[in-house]
Amino acid sequence: MKCGTVAVIGRPNVGKSSLVNALLKTQAVIISPKPQTTRNAVRCIYNDDNAQIIFTDTPGTYTVKTARDKLGIFLRDSILDTLDDSDAALWLIDAGTRKLQPDDYETAKLFGGLPVVLAANKADKANPEPAFRLYGGLYDFRAKVAVSARLKRGIDGVISALLPLMPEGEPVYDPDILMDTTEKFMASEIIREKILMMFRDEVPHCVAVEIDEYKSPEEYPDRKKLYIRASLITETEGQKKIVIGSKGEMIKKLGEISRQSIEDITGLPVYLDLWVKVVPDWRRNNLVLKRLGYA
Repeated sequence: MKCGTVAVIGRPNVGKSSLVNALLKTQAVIISPKPQTTRNAVRCIYNDDNAQIIFTDTPGTYTVKTARDKLGIFLRDSILDTLDDSDAALWLIDAGTRKLQPDDYETAKLFGGLPVVLAANKADKANPEPAFRLYGGLYDFRAKVAVSARLKRGIDGVISALLPLMPEGEPVYDPDILMDTTEKFMASEIIREKILMMFRDEVPHCVAVEIDEYKSPEEYPDRKKLYIRASLITETEGQKKIVIGSKGEMIKKLGEISRQSIEDITGLPVYLDLWVKVVPDWRRNNLVLKRLGYA
């Protein structure tokens, strides 16, 4: 039996979260085409008859060089900490890449002597061989794999490339566990995913979600519904007005689509109570970041 941890590394919007979901055959982590979709390093557990691989989905690597506030520093540090705690890394690139960027060179420096598999995503849209040749000079990769997270192609190849890099050992997690996190955390992530879907420009990146109350019928037998009260934290009054919308239509829609997704995951009827509050410059406030789990 083999059991090990793999850090999933790559630029924003390259498909890291989509690939993790494809590997686990379920939506374990939120996805969006916008940067900062992943803010926390989330552990997702793959199981088969011979191995358990713990994938850690990380924030986009652009944060390593462009951390401009304390939230950005947290995102950068979470990548470095994840690599330090991993047995191997999976570096996900775009199969259509034809020119290296400065952050590619910086990312290659992060690995040290860690075993790394290079995976070219979106191989259904572009020939990955030029990208493999381009990146091949940056690091001594243990394997190169072409994948399409969207079409779920090449997934077995990723597992086959990583298995030889995993140490022998007994499983850390029960095989029924897909994520090392709580339903409360998942609820906040689902709400944030919908914010990323609904709002444009800088608004989604200036919003944090804090779960104030989470009362499940499993803990409170007198309740028939899962009750969730969540605060949507913005930095300005203008952002607050955008999130609420004219006559409250935007926050109402946000509540409806978030509630449906939370019900799908928990299997419980949900009463979702959303509030919006302004905390100026929260991304630079240590106390707020710590409370939100970003410090």
